[in-house]
Amino acid sequence: MRFNTALLHRNNRADGATGATQTPIYQSGAFAHETAEELEEIFGNHRPGFSYTRINNPTVEAFERRVAALEGGIGAVACASGMAAVSLAALNILKEGDEILSASGIFGGTIGLFHDLRDYGIRTRYVSDGRPESFENQITGRTRLIFIETIGNPKLDVIDIRALCEAAHRHGVPVIVDNTAATPFLVRPIELGADVVVHSVSKYINGSGNSIGGILVDSGNFAWEEERYPSLSQFLKFGKFAYLAKLRNGLFRNIGSCFSPFNAFLCSLGLETLGIRMERLCGNAQKLARQLSENPKLACVNYPGLESSPWHRTAQKQFSGGYGAILTLRTGSKENAFFVIDHLKYACNIANIGDLRTLVIHPASTIYANSSPAEKEDAGVYEDLIRVSVGLEDIEDLMEDFESAVGGL
Repeated sequence: MRFNTALLHRNNRADGATGATQTPIYQSGAFAHETAEELEEIFGNHRPGFSYTRINNPTVEAFERRVAALEGGIGAVACASGMAAVSLAALNILKEGDEILSASGIFGGTIGLFHDLRDYGIRTRYVSDGRPESFENQITGRTRLIFIETIGNPKLDVIDIRALCEAAHRHGVPVIVDNTAATPFLVRPIELGADVVVHSVSKYINGSGNSIGGILVDSGNFAWEEERYPSLSQFLKFGKFAYLAKLRNGLFRNIGSCFSPFNAFLCSLGLETLGIRMERLCGNAQKLARQLSENPKLACVNYPGLESSPWHRTAQKQFSGGYGAILTLRTGSKENAFFVIDHLKYACNIANIGDLRTLVIHPASTIYANSSPAEKEDAGVYEDLIRVSVGLEDIEDLMEDFESAVGGL
């Protein structure tokens, strides 16, 4: 199947009980069974079925199947938020004394999480230039995972996933890729060698900004070594499902960061239009970035689709269908950035990306407010920077709006 056909038909079937084309919202906390023996078998993982929505739910499971198929994974776990998905993906394999090797241009919330993990004896080191060889040179005997984003948010750097995964796997280290900003419309990291893919489905998969959720997809390809990852030892008998088996029988079940059935339903609806939305969003972003890059009042316009981007060639090689829907503007000062934001008519000043509407934010004073100056610089966050998540508005209106606001500087 091609992309839009797959969105509608792959791993998506009519509801068995009613024939509904969308899996119904099973808004129930628990599920009754005829016999005690039946429920015992379900709890013991000896029989398929549903027991308690914190553990699994039919609406959520239907969404998981669809995203796993779209990313080319063997299975998925949907969570209450994108940060829950990142947290569970990492903690499922980490212990005290382990290290994460991470790209520097990542979401501020993930930097905050990695900072918190220091209290549990888990250290994170950052690679600032994003080159695969730089990652490989920093791998140590304690490195247990490498974490990157397909399009850094808001640095907008693009790392060569295939080359990075080849380097990481030479050292027996898995690669976790956050594919939120690119989505499977632009790239499927598992096909390039990634081991686990995570999403904040609150963003482009949902598409309308109406719910919060996250998901992680396992490729099933990584060979987990018992010596390096002892917490997986009792699950290795499940073969390629070892990672997911451990997660479902441990942290996911016990921390309780489950996805609500209603939000799963909303995100399933959004998923079906991901392709046509991303095509328009990427096209709008490309045109807006190109126009603003010619404005002399802006110090810099950063977008992977511009030839001036240092990551353009990698993005050109790695993506298909566009370069994402996020761009950043440097205005010369914080005051200028605030002026532009305050004088835009159509862009909402809001802490989100991936909406139908164009969204803007000043990252330094908001989502990176708790980051150190060094962390901000590594992440590409400056006092004069505005992040723009381009929406579905008519591009002529967006161009006029931004030109007017910038023109007032």
